[in-house]
Amino acid sequence: MVVSNRVSVPSGDGAKRAGGIEVALRPALQHNGGVWFGWSGKVAPADQLETRSVRHKNVEYVVTDLSKYDFEEYYNGFANRVLWPILHYRLDLAEFARRDLSGYFRVNYHFATELEKIIEEDDLIWVHDYHLIPIADALRRRGHANRIGFFLHIPFPSLEIMTSLPKHEQLIPLLLQYDVVGFQTEGDAGNFIRYLISEFNQLWEMGVFGTAGHQITPSLNGRRARIGSFPVGIEPRAFQRLARRNVRSPLVKSLVASLGGRDLVIGVDRLDYSKGLIQRLDAFDIFLANHGDWIGKVTYLQITPKNRSEIPEYAELAEGLGSAAGRINGKYGEVSWTPIRYVNRVYSRSVLAGLYRTARVGLVTPLRDGMNLVAKEYVAAQDADDPGVLILSRFAGAAIEFRRAVLVNPYDAESVAGAIAQALAMPLEERRARHHALLAAISEYDVDRWQREFLAALRGDDGVREEFPVPVPPMRPRRGRIGTAYPDTAAVHWNPAVKVQADQRLVSAPAPGARR
Repeated sequence: MVVSNRVSVPSGDGAKRAGGIEVALRPALQHNGGVWFGWSGKVAPADQLETRSVRHKNVEYVVTDLSKYDFEEYYNGFANRVLWPILHYRLDLAEFARRDLSGYFRVNYHFATELEKIIEEDDLIWVHDYHLIPIADALRRRGHANRIGFFLHIPFPSLEIMTSLPKHEQLIPLLLQYDVVGFQTEGDAGNFIRYLISEFNQLWEMGVFGTAGHQITPSLNGRRARIGSFPVGIEPRAFQRLARRNVRSPLVKSLVASLGGRDLVIGVDRLDYSKGLIQRLDAFDIFLANHGDWIGKVTYLQITPKNRSEIPEYAELAEGLGSAAGRINGKYGEVSWTPIRYVNRVYSRSVLAGLYRTARVGLVTPLRDGMNLVAKEYVAAQDADDPGVLILSRFAGAAIEFRRAVLVNPYDAESVAGAIAQALAMPLEERRARHHALLAAISEYDVDRWQREFLAALRGDDGVREEFPVPVPPMRPRRGRIGTAYPDTAAVHWNPAVKVQADQRLVSAPAPGARR
């Protein structure tokens, strides 16, 4: 059973751009069968909320509505005006209201209530992303002993950033009610472990165990949660076929004809401040200023569907991007050539595959990103005989696997401008060598391996345990509170041990302990 904030119920029209969670989860669900539960995307009066299901092939999609207050406090409020900016290192954009935190917990408990109606005793439950951190705790309170896993698709920041989250001590420890907690990178997993040791280990008898796949298992009073990295992948072969087929589509052929033989640089991102879009346009401006020989010879296509338009920061970003694109086009454009084509339309994944294949450069420069599947799709879409070049932010999770991309610091516009010039002028043999290495990386760790390894860890059948050093330096523990009161709920008591053993020797991990 998969649980996420939004559920992508198949519509059959193929018009909607597939988001990162859908790209990752749909193949896993289609392979294993099961239930996908979450918000319908509809806001309804509080006395008219419905939960309904739709079956498509071997997957049942169960969706529930939200009231206006739930939407404002849970989704627009705590999830996207507090958790999202802080987890992306943007403390300056976080706006905390206790009312929103209460709404966040209220919606999670509503989801748990609806889940109770469909959960069976032997179901594996896989919860996704920052919207739904309290789900496992809500289900445990109701007596459910199912194996429950959690996967965070976005970054988990450093200790100093995470502790700036108001009421973090009420929320983050709830992750230990899951049997497996997965992150995109080892760095994210390490940040979580450091947070636990620094903020809460005075409350625990903390045993640490090494397991296969470089996972860590802290033990809290007999209960164990396995913590590890499981980088999300795509289906590279399927996407290659999609790109080969759609490069001949009327829309892509029309675009190529309109370029008039010019090279294409492409960027595809949701409208979000974490994507570094303003910085990217500034870098393209500097590129044209520093490399005047490319004026009139290259076109930059930036596809940016609008997102969360109810939140003021996103409306301001949309206005800023439109102004920046207009300024650059006015500065360098000619009657027969416009340097930037900036569009806010949503394109289907099949159309994007064809566009990626035509682009000489893929520009993926988020300021922070958990993984970034656009980078992986761009690589998969390329013609291996004449591939394009991926320019990738070193602050995207994908950069760990993609060492042969042209890695850049998105905050340094001069270096990004230089990378664009480097990519456009790169010799064919170097492009082929880089692409070969990148394609091997996405083929080795594809979406099938991601879901197999996570579900194996969740089932507890992922093979022989092995010892390895825990990559967490000793830290002076901080004093925590034993009883934590959650908004609109009773206090939770951890029953802490007085002795902390954060530095004890590693031993092989036995079977998971009893649930709370």
